[in-house]
Amino acid sequence: MIKFVDIETPYSGKSEEEIRKNLLYARACVRDSLLRGEIPFASHLFYTQPGILDDNIPRERDMGINAGKELIEALPDISTIVYQDLGISRGMQYGIDRAEQNGRNIEYRVLGAGWEAKELEVAKKHSHALLWGFNGL
Repeated sequence: MIKFVDIETPYSGKSEEEIRKNLLYARACVRDSLLRGEIPFASHLFYTQPGILDDNIPRERDMGINAGKELIEALPDISTIVYQDLGISRGMQYGIDRAEQNGRNIEYRVLGAGWEAKELEVAKKHSHALLWGFNGL
């Protein structure tokens, strides 16, 4: 049976370095979900790409969050997966609260120690590593 899941990980950060780490983490979590046989959606990986929506503009941030949640809520038997190695951000808490309000199943996961080194190795071997900025990390 197909299992659609909504992925919650942090996006915003106090520095570009923190945001880069959050994005690396989000990709690692989506990969983890796919390897579990799930069909994950992480709106913060899609809507925040350059040229789509700007997370630093409150109206655009809200638009992206709400678009992602509306899409997720339109799918059958959706679960929310909260990856918590980096903590629970304000945006994640909003997603958790909305999942609870809609009666969705919520599962908490961790990737565990060493996730960052593993994900950097996966990213560096990707066929488009240079396009995504993984050139000698």
